[in-house]
Amino acid sequence: MCLGIPGQIVEIIDADARQAKVNVAGVLRTVNIACIVDEDHPPAACVGDWVLVHVGFAMSRIDETEAHKTLALLQELGEAQAELEAMRQSTL
Repeated sequence: MCLGIPGQIVEIIDADARQAKVNVAGVLRTVNIACIVDEDHPPAACVGDWVLVHVGFAMSRIDETEAHKTLALLQELGEAQAELEAMRQSTL
C-alpha cells in the first residue's frame, strides 16, 4: 500500500533539478517535484501548491481542503493506533 502525505510547497530549491522544500505537518522536507510540473505549471508556479508526498516525491497536486481533510484523518488514525496499542499492552 502506498501512502501519500499532504504537504505544501514553500520554496523552490533548484528548478532545474526539480527540487522543492515542502512543509509536511510542520516538518520541512526536500522533495522532487518532477511529477507535478509541465509547460503549463513550471516549478516557479508550484510555490503554495498542496501535494501528496511519497518517498521523497510530490506525486500529485491536491486542493487545500482535501489536504486538510487527509491530515485530520491521518491524525485520527494515529490516535486510534495508539489506543489499540495501549489496549494490547494492558492485556499482556
